[in-house]
Amino acid sequence: MHKFELHLNSIFCVSVCVFLQTILVGDSGVGKTSLLVQFDQGKFIPGSFSATVGIGFTNKVVTLDEVKVKLQIWDTAGQERFRSVTHAYYRDAHALLLLYDITNKSSFDNIRAWLTEIHEYTQSDVVIMLLGNKADMSSERAIRREEGERLAREYSVPFMETSAMTGVNVELAFTAVARELQQRSVQQPSEPRFQIHEYIDAQKEKSSCCRVF
Repeated sequence: MHKFELHLNSIFCVSVCVFLQTILVGDSGVGKTSLLVQFDQGKFIPGSFSATVGIGFTNKVVTLDEVKVKLQIWDTAGQERFRSVTHAYYRDAHALLLLYDITNKSSFDNIRAWLTEIHEYTQSDVVIMLLGNKADMSSERAIRREEGERLAREYSVPFMETSAMTGVNVELAFTAVARELQQRSVQQPSEPRFQIHEYIDAQKEKSSCCRVF
């Protein structure tokens, strides 16, 4: 099991109580960097990103139930030649957001290979979420939402469609995995497990239905 880095009884809790590593993975061009920028800065910068070379990261602190959670988010290169570099980061990951582009069938077809790789190199308790990105480009859609949902059920991972351009479901994707991990770190054996699927559904219902894909 992962050992979460907790600072529950010291001055560190004033700033950060839980430290979590999250990795963005998926084919090149699916929008990993744009998704990260949207979450971190709340904006979309069209046409400004070339393919990620190797790996980069951003730190962001979110507050969940008055607990500050520091997310160290790693943005990985999707190209095959950089895979050996990204494999080294898998072992320490607490969560992975696996992206495909809803307008690009090959990025979806490659998800099974990504999941095989993830299960080979990550810890057994890592949280995995499948994201169908570029949901704003529905007129160019090549993968139906039901196909993403079906694949997610097959691998027992949560799923949602996101848009790095409009911001739809971007914050929810990151906060859902953060909450899952934060709940694990404080949960007692006798307590019921946190259900990430139920949390996502509840948050979607809470936000305006017209903005959720």
